[in-house]
Amino acid sequence: MNTRNRWTLSALALVAAAGVAHADVKIGFSAPLSGPVAAVGQDQYDGFMLALEARGGKLGGQPAQVLREDDQLKPELGNQIARKFVDRDKVDAIVGLGFSNVLMASLPRIVESGTVAIATNAGPSVLAGKGCVPNVFSVAWQNDGSAEAMGKYAQDTGYKRVYLMAPNYQAGKDYIGGFKRFYKGEVVDEVYTQVNQPDYSAEIAQLQAAAPDAVFVFYPGGMGVNFVKQFSQAGLSKKLPLLSAFTVDGTTLPSLRDAAVGTVSGAVWDVALTTQGNREFIDSFTTKYGRAPSAYAAVGYDAANLLDIAVRKVGGNTSDKAAFAAAVRTAGSELQSLRGPFRFNHNNLPIQNYYAFQTVSEGGRITAKLMGTPLPEHQDAYAAQCKPR
Repeated sequence: MNTRNRWTLSALALVAAAGVAHADVKIGFSAPLSGPVAAVGQDQYDGFMLALEARGGKLGGQPAQVLREDDQLKPELGNQIARKFVDRDKVDAIVGLGFSNVLMASLPRIVESGTVAIATNAGPSVLAGKGCVPNVFSVAWQNDGSAEAMGKYAQDTGYKRVYLMAPNYQAGKDYIGGFKRFYKGEVVDEVYTQVNQPDYSAEIAQLQAAAPDAVFVFYPGGMGVNFVKQFSQAGLSKKLPLLSAFTVDGTTLPSLRDAAVGTVSGAVWDVALTTQGNREFIDSFTTKYGRAPSAYAAVGYDAANLLDIAVRKVGGNTSDKAAFAAAVRTAGSELQSLRGPFRFNHNNLPIQNYYAFQTVSEGGRITAKLMGTPLPEHQDAYAAQCKPR
């Protein structure tokens, strides 16, 4: 090879290397942005974008481009979006990934590609256990966690007979299973309803007839609004303790207001927390979007800050997918989460606090009150089934 050819190849290599080091970080963000649970997806996206804006639109010092898609809570559509992100858009990471049913439908192509994926709402038991993979993370929670906290709360409170309800899909089953893992009293009944069911009058009449000591439900988004309002309208809110996970939160409280007062919720975050940076986040989110943030927004915010750390760790070079995934995993231990203690377990699911919050009325203002931390620095029940790869 002559000197001129060697010089040309060396120059091309330097240009290519420079291109890798300074290329935009491309993020695919997928969530339900329409329909009954649109508020859940919108809060995740808005929280993510708030953190990105605070960093001047950069992740790890590199300009960031965010491609947004609406999965409409449809698994087949979520799968199509994931394939588009991987095959056509060539994203560096996929964030959001919808509800558990959407995430699971999207998983095969994501795993095959090795693309880093960070769920901001779902943590199905399969992914936490035997189905764990090195490039897929949940920065949110393992599905059972908040329900486990409510099971522990119900047990500690002394409720002898509890009635359980959830929508009939993977997360609903995980939440019911999580509650039962820590609750040792009598389960009066375990009822699964259709996803996005609007009318619960028949089920509410059935649970009233069963005369339990308390009720535990998992109904996110619009499902939660409908259930809690109908529960209150039936005159049960002042008679029967209502425990929940992702039913009464920042996305549903503006619609529920007084109907939610007295309910107790298991969650990893709420406005009542006094963790470092939390007040600034709440004020910034409220100022920008004109509404109070939910736990979904807090997780979205954490996800952007996690990626910022990970991109910086690899010097902006996200082309080595395995190295980038490893950087995301170690970045978890450096993340100053709005939730308090946070780190990834070896299954890429969080180890974090699970709190109990009660909805209260203070001077006419409906807000959350911290009742305690039933499960401090809690790891999920499936991690032992995950064999690190």
